[in-house]
Amino acid sequence: MEEIQSQSDNYRSSSSSASSPASRIPSSNFFYLRKPGLVRQPISFEDSPEWEDTDIDVRVDESGNSIDAIATPDSPSLLKMNSGSLPSPVLPQGMGVVSRVAGASVVWKELTVTIEGKRKYSDKVIKGSAGYALPGTMTVIMGPAKSGKSTLLRALAGRLPRSAIMHGEVFVNGAKLHLPYGSYGYVERETILIGSLTVREYLYYSALLQLPGFCCQKNDVVEDAIHAMSLGDCASKLIGGYCYIKGLPSGERRRISIARELLLRPHILFIDEPLYHLDSVSALLMMVTLKKLASTGCTLIFTIYQSSTEVFGLFDRICLLSNGNTLFFGETLACLQHFSSAGFPCPIMQSPSDHFLRAINTDFDRIIAMCKNLQDDQGDLSSVNMDTAVAIRTLEATYKSSADAASVETMIFTLMEKEGPVLKSKGKANNATRAAVLTWRSLLIMSREWRYFWLRMVLHMLVALCVGTVFAGLGHSLSSVMTRVAAIFAFVSFATLLSVAGVPAHTKEIKIYASEELNRHSGPLVFLLGQLLSGIPFLFLISVSSSLIFYYLLGLRNEFNPLMYFVLNFFMCLLVSEGLMLLVACFSLDIFWSILTLLSIHVAMMLSSGYFRIRSDLPGPVWTYPLSYVAFHTYSIQGLLENEYIGTSFAVGQVRAISGYQALRGAYEISPDSNAKWENLLVLLVMAIAYRALVFVLLNFRRLGKSNLLSCYPHTYHE
Repeated sequence: MEEIQSQSDNYRSSSSSASSPASRIPSSNFFYLRKPGLVRQPISFEDSPEWEDTDIDVRVDESGNSIDAIATPDSPSLLKMNSGSLPSPVLPQGMGVVSRVAGASVVWKELTVTIEGKRKYSDKVIKGSAGYALPGTMTVIMGPAKSGKSTLLRALAGRLPRSAIMHGEVFVNGAKLHLPYGSYGYVERETILIGSLTVREYLYYSALLQLPGFCCQKNDVVEDAIHAMSLGDCASKLIGGYCYIKGLPSGERRRISIARELLLRPHILFIDEPLYHLDSVSALLMMVTLKKLASTGCTLIFTIYQSSTEVFGLFDRICLLSNGNTLFFGETLACLQHFSSAGFPCPIMQSPSDHFLRAINTDFDRIIAMCKNLQDDQGDLSSVNMDTAVAIRTLEATYKSSADAASVETMIFTLMEKEGPVLKSKGKANNATRAAVLTWRSLLIMSREWRYFWLRMVLHMLVALCVGTVFAGLGHSLSSVMTRVAAIFAFVSFATLLSVAGVPAHTKEIKIYASEELNRHSGPLVFLLGQLLSGIPFLFLISVSSSLIFYYLLGLRNEFNPLMYFVLNFFMCLLVSEGLMLLVACFSLDIFWSILTLLSIHVAMMLSSGYFRIRSDLPGPVWTYPLSYVAFHTYSIQGLLENEYIGTSFAVGQVRAISGYQALRGAYEISPDSNAKWENLLVLLVMAIAYRALVFVLLNFRRLGKSNLLSCYPHTYHE
């Protein structure tokens, strides 16, 4: 009880330092609580500044090239805000500025978004929202968690998931929503960066994927983006965060993801939570940078959960949401006046965003109920029954009947009537260029990340060494045939099983692809080609190093051609295993479940490969058809045994000899044909291609279905 009383005293003293002791409300009422019947008079905040009416003068250029929003002399400006309780930082003179961009106006009217199963109480995530964003300004969508901020942002950018149904209209420069390639940029809340590249390398490869033209031209674009987002100090540093290498701070990483979208110089930039996981200093630097970016003419629309007073002072307009309902849209100062008119004035010493969220966040009801239960024994809060739901309804009703809502409707009508320039699609790199860029980038990544292939190569060599030493010194007698079959089976099975160590790398590759494909920087075919071509050198290196160790320790045929076939056969095994791993990773981006699934598949294939029981003796359903025919272990082991024993013979006594096929017939099922080993190799090649073809179909199906790979998993889609 004393702790609650102390907290309320601190809160009251910070929010009403200018009021007299006699006029103060009892210290226990430190939440948004009002007695019944008191619509205008706040209980918890007894003193707040008086705000003047805000009028906006909209000037539309007759040439149709620009739309300007100018504050009239009677309306408070951001400078006035900064002079009072909302100080705003002075923009640094040395901050990077790119050349001016022709922004675009965005208008949304009666926008309703329905996603089935998204809410327990209602499928409507956005309910009748209306607003606008003008060139050279920052429009922020603010609200508590699950208020529909990210859904509204996706709706404006035309990036809603396939399950969403949108009603209403969205206009860009007075025309129905159409955002061609390069006209806008969208930054997700969590962007997957490549830690083994420097900032400049990452942006350069992104430019090669996005832009046509020569490399020298793209260097200039990259430097402009680095300068615009103030990344010059860390441009030559590794992004980090991989292989125990310390990564760049969250602020720099967030600005890198924004700089990637600036390479095309978009007219509109959508950002989902630019201050996500940033401290106060990084958040302020981020918003100052975005403010300078907006001053170049770009239209900025982003979501935000909470901000400091200094950051709030940089916003131009605010769209306040709660449970999908629009509680206010307009200038930031007008929002403060709106809360004051509704009976919720903002204290002088409190951040406006804290004030807004505390009034409309239903999670505070639990805290209020807890405090009421603790204090009812003394009768302090027994007569208070005002909750957040009532506050939300009051704010919504006040806004609908206010002059702010009417001015928004007038502005929307003006912007819809005046059509601006049509946004045109910008040129992009062709698929051949993109495949080459992805191949080279992947090669660079694999060469730097030791856990990607170098560690796997060491593990494969250790397995080859262990199996080879266990089965060393077998000789070439008839009695060693069964043991050689066991050695070859163990090598192929255990070495391919180690491929699951590459699941984290493949999962990260798919996430990077999903992020780039969502912004149309990549495609399924380009991704698969780059992944295949970049992996071939490293897989071949693994197959050569481990095969040589095992081959000579086991004492197999001392001839060049059989040795080369052994290497090629194992290389094909690794290609098939990589394709299978990529397919499983596409179905589940969760590393744990991907590894568990792969282990189960490998065990089933090993059991049906014909070693523990000859294929002809396996039970027909499941084990023979289809498992023994889809298990790549079967064809690999058959090919290796045919390579070793077809064309050889073993002496039985003094005068009799049997062929290698006859000696092996009771241990493993192979073909007596000398070309059978090449047929098995061809089957492995077909399986490697088939797995990647399935991955292509899966990725392409989701792309054509307008369902991004990352949005298929609940933990990657935000509201």
